[in-house]
Amino acid sequence: MGKKKPLIRRTYLPEVSIGILLLMFVISYFLSHQIFEVKLHDLDEDNGVYFGMFLVTVALLNMVMIMWEDLLFPVRIKELEGGGATFRNHRTKLKVQILIYLTIPAIFTFIYFEYEVNHVRFFIWALICMLPPIVDKLISGINNYNDYLTLTEKIIEYKNNAKEGHFIVQDIQHMAIIKDERKVIQKIRLDFKDNSSVTIDLDEMELDAFYHAIFKYILSHYEHLLK
Repeated sequence: MGKKKPLIRRTYLPEVSIGILLLMFVISYFLSHQIFEVKLHDLDEDNGVYFGMFLVTVALLNMVMIMWEDLLFPVRIKELEGGGATFRNHRTKLKVQILIYLTIPAIFTFIYFEYEVNHVRFFIWALICMLPPIVDKLISGINNYNDYLTLTEKIIEYKNNAKEGHFIVQDIQHMAIIKDERKVIQKIRLDFKDNSSVTIDLDEMELDAFYHAIFKYILSHYEHLLK
């Protein structure tokens, strides 16, 4: 195994990421006063609501950083010694996302017990910040934590939860790339010389960021097998 990891998706430039986050911070900071049972013109340093507004804004930005992965998380391919590559959703990224996420319920719990809040608006803000990362990123990331696809000139190997396989390229008669209506690669079907077949469900493995790289690798290395 090699350590070289070509970059296929960069994060935004630091100044762009900071600019986006600052803009969102300013907007959400002034909107967050709605959570508290204090009118905007009654805000002052003594009632501590400014700090509460700051915390709510931090929670919202943490949600954005989890959901908008281009801000923090580059995507790299793990190249293998002797040729080939492994495509895997980065485990460190998921761990960082979980750590960032844990700050969100902690912030809203603190706000709830330390301030007088408008319960309807409070729970709307809390749900907006807490649900999308779980539904769209964390559950999928945890379910696909061990999933990967390895492609080399000699073998194809994959793991998708309970499904897994290790195949010799010489045993493959044909290979088919299955795309969706948007012409995006979704599955790879392998038809073997013994008349058996296996379908690798890329769309279940959280490999979206690698689709183009996988497609290019297949075209350049398995073109003779493609139907």
